[in-house]
Amino acid sequence: MIIRQATESDIETIQSIAKITWAVTYDFLPVGQMEFMLDWMYSTTSLQQQMQNGHHFFVALVDEIIVGFASVSKQDESISKLNKLYVLPTTQKTGAGKALLKRVIAFAQENDAKEIQLQVNRNNNAKDFYIKHGFTILYEADFEIGNGYFMNDYVMSLRLS
Repeated sequence: MIIRQATESDIETIQSIAKITWAVTYDFLPVGQMEFMLDWMYSTTSLQQQMQNGHHFFVALVDEIIVGFASVSKQDESISKLNKLYVLPTTQKTGAGKALLKRVIAFAQENDAKEIQLQVNRNNNAKDFYIKHGFTILYEADFEIGNGYFMNDYVMSLRLS
């Protein structure tokens, strides 16, 4: 498994992985919300802006094929935010997610963060993955995102030593 920095040339693959994983992960969302959110967060323009504005994307490769990605950014001087971490359903439980998370933690430590925070939907089983890797739930929050849609999340934290 290789983890490397993603570039704009990886955007189409990131979009493809997002669409595949979201179809399985968020099948409980109201009709229309998944498409709204994918366009909002994963349009080519949005991903380019994220990459240009301090979001660092990493991809996981198996046999030279990208099977997952993560995005992390500095939230403030002491907190990094894990914005995204998705691995193809056929590749889950192979260590790809763990490898991406380790790279995100390394990024946070390289940037002197004392903590990593993330948001995960309260119905997403990934919450258990994060708990297994030392994250704790700080609180529940409902974030209005437009078009009458909400993200109903846990905000989680990992303290770094």
